[in-house]
Amino acid sequence: MKQDMIVVLDLGSEENTVIAREIRSLGVYSEIHPHDITAAQINSLPNVKGIILNGGPNRIVSGERIDVLPEIRNCGIPILDSDHNGAEKWPSSAELRRKKISEFIFDKCKAEPNWNMENFISDQIEKIRAQVGSGKVLLALSGGVDSSVVAALLIKAIGEQLTCVHVNHGLLRQGEPEQVVEVFRNRMNANLIYVDASERFLTKLENISDPEKKRKIIGAEFIRVFEEEARKLDGIKFLGQGTIYPDIIESGTKTVKTVKSHHNVGGLPDDLDFELVEPLSMLFKDEVRACGSALGLPDNMVYRQPFPGPGLGVRCLGAITKDRLEAVRHSDAILREEFSLAGLEGKVWQYFTIVPDIKSVGVRDGKRADEWPVIIRAVNTIDAMTATVADIPFDLIQKITMRITNEVKGVNRVLYDFTPKPTGTIEWE
Repeated sequence: MKQDMIVVLDLGSEENTVIAREIRSLGVYSEIHPHDITAAQINSLPNVKGIILNGGPNRIVSGERIDVLPEIRNCGIPILDSDHNGAEKWPSSAELRRKKISEFIFDKCKAEPNWNMENFISDQIEKIRAQVGSGKVLLALSGGVDSSVVAALLIKAIGEQLTCVHVNHGLLRQGEPEQVVEVFRNRMNANLIYVDASERFLTKLENISDPEKKRKIIGAEFIRVFEEEARKLDGIKFLGQGTIYPDIIESGTKTVKTVKSHHNVGGLPDDLDFELVEPLSMLFKDEVRACGSALGLPDNMVYRQPFPGPGLGVRCLGAITKDRLEAVRHSDAILREEFSLAGLEGKVWQYFTIVPDIKSVGVRDGKRADEWPVIIRAVNTIDAMTATVADIPFDLIQKITMRITNEVKGVNRVLYDFTPKPTGTIEWE
């Protein structure tokens, strides 16, 4: 069954995602598109029942006030203006805003509340098969939520036409490479290529302290390893990616400034001649997890901790060394174990440790010990666009502190980061 759709056109609003998510919460699918979309492009989208022109403070672009093309208003689809063309802004009250949206999509647009993961998966399988045909798809499988859900979706859609490559760059969390192999090769029977490139990455990162340089080295080297594996395979025409909607938003749009670049948005080399397959590109993070559950992925994978592309490389602050990298990995494992024992797994969205390249004086075996601090970061969020700090019981923090300072070599202090996003970001680098 095709899902009805409401299109939100971005005319400078800072609430596009809020409105899109509100529509989806009512059971109707929504997508956000740029203000200069054409009527032909609108008509090419499936089952568009209504259009929301979502104005806002970023309506001036390159010195000019933006507007939709005149043809949009004449395309025969119901339109709702908000903070645009003299229309009022969205009500400040969330119950009132929901009522206004509901009246538009159900009373005026006659949309059906048929947005659910089963229908989304069915539609995506159909789209993937239409795009790929009998071709072969290559997927970089990190084992994170996004790439795992893409893998499961592609396996369901095209089976053995998919080849997954898991690159162990030495910056993964404890036990992760083994888990990727176990779940995808042994349980799901995926075509999985495992590459241990940890020494290669650490050599490239030696004495590099600038975070952006580290990101670029990790990203570039990953592409080189991935490309080397890809060139060993015949007939690969498509590249699967776990791009999700917040990646696209944070990487910048016509009316939204870039927050930070994401490795899977516009980051491919020109000579890597693949057509992209990105079935999750319009899903928010919580929807990706719901999709994974509907596809039958195990809970410990669907709800596993989010993890950045550069891995522990952006949590080992400054120049990466093997001993400090191991301190990050070991302390992170302790944190995750204690959160699980305390029943916080799945209740706190993301939690991890950071080890900066600084030392402070402490006492170890009755002697002065200059050692590193470990910083704990624990946050809650829905879509990763904003985040609040998790309220962790003090006795649990004390227990974690005792374990880390006693079990992790080279660490004498544990700190807790109380900064929300904004002003901080979720990661430190």
